[in-house]
Amino acid sequence: MFTALSTPWNVSPCAPGVPLVGTAVVAIEPGTSTLNAGGSTLTLLIIAVDVVIGPALTLCVFKGGKKGLRFDLTVISLLQVAAFSYGMYVIAVARPVFIVAAIDRLILVAANSLDDADLAAASWPEFRTRSWFGPRLVGAVPPQSGQEAIDMAVSGTLGKDIELFPKYYVPYSQVSNALLKHSHAPSDLTPKSVLETRLLQQFLRAHENDRTEYRAIPLQGRTDSYVMIVTPKNAQPVAVLAIDPW
Repeated sequence: MFTALSTPWNVSPCAPGVPLVGTAVVAIEPGTSTLNAGGSTLTLLIIAVDVVIGPALTLCVFKGGKKGLRFDLTVISLLQVAAFSYGMYVIAVARPVFIVAAIDRLILVAANSLDDADLAAASWPEFRTRSWFGPRLVGAVPPQSGQEAIDMAVSGTLGKDIELFPKYYVPYSQVSNALLKHSHAPSDLTPKSVLETRLLQQFLRAHENDRTEYRAIPLQGRTDSYVMIVTPKNAQPVAVLAIDPW
């Protein structure tokens, strides 16, 4: 049963799950969202816990013929399972569920950023649930006058802006043209580091013959901002560049 008893390297019961982490992140946070919601960082952390900490702890406690070794290895395995499960839980609750077009930018909204009551108040039925298969692309149209507009302005200054109010969500097609008016040509971006310069050059070289067919729009993530490359006709996302748009 415990084949690991003959070796100082504990094979984690979560080891088969390491590829599943990547699969889950791709399914829950495909493309743009993985970059912005921290999915890649968390995935690496889970793998580190599963692959590195397990063997490291096992090496510390392993001693041939040691009394209680089976118990030690069981505890280590349980700790790995717990860490793995918690990591998957965090990925699930923090998964991106909407990419909201708000005036001059796209904003990534995580599942745990939305209140259930606000979701239930969404004007469109399809915007009342949290997606499990990648973020939905939507627009947000703020109220223009009256007390509702005042309340929205006050809420924004307090940290809860329009992207967190699904009742203002509309189909993306209704705001895509207005969003494009705030876009820029990818070649107009100003990289702020060597890495950003390299990323931009790679994109421009890959699209040397059709670079004018794309536009760049700021993408605001959980902790950082990036550039979303979109089509000039209907602002459909094409790629995300890890370049500060500001």
